[in-house]
Amino acid sequence: MRFNLFIGRYQSPHKGHMHIFDSFLKEEKPVLIAIRDIEPDAANPLTAAEVKTLWEKVYAVNPLVKVIIIPDIASVNYGRGVGYAINEIDVPDTVAAISATEIRRQVIAGELGWKELVDGNIHEMLAN
Repeated sequence: MRFNLFIGRYQSPHKGHMHIFDSFLKEEKPVLIAIRDIEPDAANPLTAAEVKTLWEKVYAVNPLVKVIIIPDIASVNYGRGVGYAINEIDVPDTVAAISATEIRRQVIAGELGWKELVDGNIHEMLAN
């Protein structure tokens, strides 16, 4: 099986990410979510293991999704035709406007609007 790779911090997983992943899954294209293993800080409070758990909960019933942790990366590079494509996925403005930074701000502030932007399966985990 050949996977479609997505690399990110995913601080926190939200419906914008899911919109992209789900567009592949609807076509039965496997998705590999690669979480960068960064040192948590104020801007990125979740560990890679916590993010992995969140994504595994969101896609628990989908065998086409695999979630892994990778070392933090500085760049993604290639030198010639390597047998895979590099694509930018065009999304609607409403999806592009979803901000993990804003979600984190709302969670910390005790606001509830963030719940519309995040899969219901992980609300409780993010609220803690």
